[in-house]
Amino acid sequence: MSPTLILSIIAAYFVVLFIIGKVTSKGADNESFFIGNKNSPWWVVAFGMIGTSLSGVTFISVPGWVGTSQFSYMQMVLGYLVGYTVIATVLMPLYYRLNLTSIYTYLDDRFGRYSYKTGASFFLLSRTIGAAFRLYLVAGVLQLTIFDAWRVPFIVTVIATIVFIWLYTYEGGIKTIIWTDTLQTLFMLLAVVFTVAIISQELSFGFSEMVSTIRGSDYSKIFFFEDVNHPKYFWKQFIAGAFISIVMTGLDQDMMQKNLSCKNIGEAQKNMFSFSIVLVFVNLFFLALGALLYLFATAKGISIPDKTDNLYPLLATSGELPIIVGILFILGLVAAAYSSADSALAALTTSACVDILDIEKKPKNDQTKLRKKVHVIMSAILVLTIMIFKWVNDESVISAVFRVAGYTYGPLLGLYAFGLFTKLNVRDKLVPFICLASPVITYIINANSEAWLGGYKFGFELLVLNGALTFIGLLAISKRLEAKLA
Repeated sequence: MSPTLILSIIAAYFVVLFIIGKVTSKGADNESFFIGNKNSPWWVVAFGMIGTSLSGVTFISVPGWVGTSQFSYMQMVLGYLVGYTVIATVLMPLYYRLNLTSIYTYLDDRFGRYSYKTGASFFLLSRTIGAAFRLYLVAGVLQLTIFDAWRVPFIVTVIATIVFIWLYTYEGGIKTIIWTDTLQTLFMLLAVVFTVAIISQELSFGFSEMVSTIRGSDYSKIFFFEDVNHPKYFWKQFIAGAFISIVMTGLDQDMMQKNLSCKNIGEAQKNMFSFSIVLVFVNLFFLALGALLYLFATAKGISIPDKTDNLYPLLATSGELPIIVGILFILGLVAAAYSSADSALAALTTSACVDILDIEKKPKNDQTKLRKKVHVIMSAILVLTIMIFKWVNDESVISAVFRVAGYTYGPLLGLYAFGLFTKLNVRDKLVPFICLASPVITYIINANSEAWLGGYKFGFELLVLNGALTFIGLLAISKRLEAKLA
């Protein structure tokens, strides 16, 4: 595919997004930006959340991951169902009962100001890194398929990517994103369905033959019970999936902001349950796409790239498949990436304004100006983080996202677990030290686990360890425990 054609497709796509942004932002204020005036239809939120949850990472990295991890990712996806059930039945009723704009306000009510600011800060760090990982992947593909040929520096590609997001979200925020994400999820799912159909046709597979070939291949193994020390061991991934969904959805302002825009808790729960069930089948479809990509490359004698994230982009845009696959790939990738990134930027702006800058305490006339300034600043921080990641990254992006989540979301998991499941209070001023120490101790244990734990290797369950260490630390500084010891 020529760079000009790819750029034309992206430009046409953004024209549609800008039109939606213009229509939905009419009469928008800070309440519209932060929680969509609590008037979002639950089924629209549920459908749009599929794209936000999957993002460009799933679109590229999950199919590429199949070569080394088979279908083991489904073990985590099954764990997600447990996590989403906890979110719908425990966390969301709490958020609606307290009528929260930012979910981290709960920490202020439960523990105090230091705990509140600590929780919000860990979210800002976590989501900034996560959004940067995802956008890095997309910017890299755009660089490879368009801008390298024009000798455009990577940083210019990154800045342009962020600017486009800012342009259609800076007025309407979450009110706009609810609708743009619905469109983007539709494009992403259509892209992967048609790509699977076309590759199957290229390999002369009917539907049943495609299913049986994937099932009989080396790529289709889902369950791994053989070696408890292996990172792909079932219970490690299942439990990690449950906790990852709790922290990366239920304790994440980005994902919860959309749920809080529903009219009431009943509609929000409908959204969460329907979204979680559909997500299982969508992820299975992405893994099937990955298996087909590897089977196609093998059948045609095409070398697998060293960085498997590049397999799908390579096959889609190199002319090995019909040009429609390349067009679908570009549309699907941009849709997947921007449905995640736009809501992340809105959530980062919301948390910075509400949790860190106390925007609700500012004069009414200054609130909108402050929110728009923060929106620009968060955009600039994303650009900087993406460039840092480009300099240091050497692994699959989806693996990097979950590994970093284990360190940055762990303290949030510990804080909320302690608040919800104990009646103890804590010495609030010491909470930041506990939340900083837990990831450090987790890193040390992970680095030495094979020597200390009889050959045990941690996978994504590092998150659980980090959360448990935070919980234990909070227990050590709890006021009731302190009184008993005295």
